Amino acid sequence: MTALKEYQRLEAAGLWRPEPQVQRREVIVSLGDATLTISEISGRALAHWSLAAVVRANKGELPAIFHPDGDPGETLELPADEPTMIEAIERLLRVIDRRRPKPGKLRLLLIGTSAAAVLAASLIWLPGALIRHTEGVVPRVKRAEIGQALLEHISRVAGRPCMTEEARDPLRHLALRVLGENRMNALIILPDGVRDTAHLPGPLILMNRALIEDYEDPDIAAGYILAEAVRARSSDPLGELLDHAGLWASLRLLTTGSLPDSALQSYVEDLLAKPPAPVPDDVLLRAFAASNLRSTPYAYARDITGESTVALIEADPRAAEGSQQVLPDSDWLRLQAICGG
Repeated sequence: MTALKEYQRLEAAGLWRPEPQVQRREVIVSLGDATLTISEISGRALAHWSLAAVVRANKGELPAIFHPDGDPGETLELPADEPTMIEAIERLLRVIDRRRPKPGKLRLLLIGTSAAAVLAASLIWLPGALIRHTEGVVPRVKRAEIGQALLEHISRVAGRPCMTEEARDPLRHLALRVLGENRMNALIILPDGVRDTAHLPGPLILMNRALIEDYEDPDIAAGYILAEAVRARSSDPLGELLDHAGLWASLRLLTTGSLPDSALQSYVEDLLAKPPAPVPDDVLLRAFAASNLRSTPYAYARDITGESTVALIEADPRAAEGSQQVLPDSDWLRLQAICGG
């Protein structure tokens, strides 16, 4: 599908937000061959949207808001003074909709035949490929839903996540300091169940309350969070779940958008029972250096003798100057009471 000729290379100014928690930014929107290109004012491309997968969220209203199909968290806002671009996108979406095949017996037959062929191939040759494909096409919104569903299962074993009104902002500040502004709601403190830390799709990082309550130095909690974030980046958290759940659960997610409750429960039991995967010391040290954090407090918290974590102690990237502040003392004290203790 190509864009109508009169609209090729049409440009307009707009506001783009990659995620709901991120501030909108001014961008230039270009309408090209089958795509919308979203770029910085300087010209650097930020995103490419396929016109075949663009949805308008507020039909007939201004400013016009568009998003990729299946990902309403990423939005593009076009103001009322860009009517040409708005009309061009609307016209192209109407053309695309008319070209889509309409439901009917032939379509249902083709869908059924294709599904049977995919299922047969998956059973015989492609279980791993199907899991990787499913992992790659699940949008952020669905990943977050799966993460919350897993957290519900974990809460039945570990207890409900800890939270007090006084600790809410300090917890967000801790996440901001270690994980960045796009993940300020990613930290979950649990009263029990998790040994130290774990991660879920979403992405979420779970912490045992002891990492907050048992240490006076917030650098230790920050170190555990950072190490878990590095561990989560080494393999897709959703991929870990699908590898455990297997082919049929992945196929169900691909076709229905949901996972069997039994697969979620089984994964939670395995997650809470097994020790965390080791992270190479050199990878950890680079992460501590990039985050302006000392690695020594984390190393001694893992092994009070320092014998098994000597590399993290001897090569501490901030040994001389110390960490950039993790939290003010007042925030850390409020956070230590997050579980009411």
